[in-house]
Amino acid sequence: MQVQIHSIHFDADQSLLEFIRVKLDKLLTYNNEIQNCEVFLRIEKGDNRENKVVEVKAHIPGKDLFAKKRSVSFEAAMDEVHEALRRQAMKVHP
Repeated sequence: MQVQIHSIHFDADQSLLEFIRVKLDKLLTYNNEIQNCEVFLRIEKGDNRENKVVEVKAHIPGKDLFAKKRSVSFEAAMDEVHEALRRQAMKVHP
C-alpha cells in the first residue's frame, strides 16, 4: 500500500511519520484491498488545545474511505482516524 503524508506548514518528525504508517498498515488486516492512503496533518490556529488535525483518504477500488479527527496530539488524532477507517473498511469488506 502506498502512503503519502503531507504536513501542512510544518515538518513532521520521523517518529510521527512512522507511527502513522504503522497505523495505516494495520488497516490491511481488516480490508486488504486498500491500495493507497493520503494523509494531511494540520495545526489549526486558535486557543483550543485540540488543534492537531489528521485527515486520511484511503482508496479501495470502487470506493474511497475518509476520516478527519482533531485532538491534543497527532498520535491521539491518528488513533481516532484509524478506528473510524477500520469501521469503514470492515463495512466494505467483501
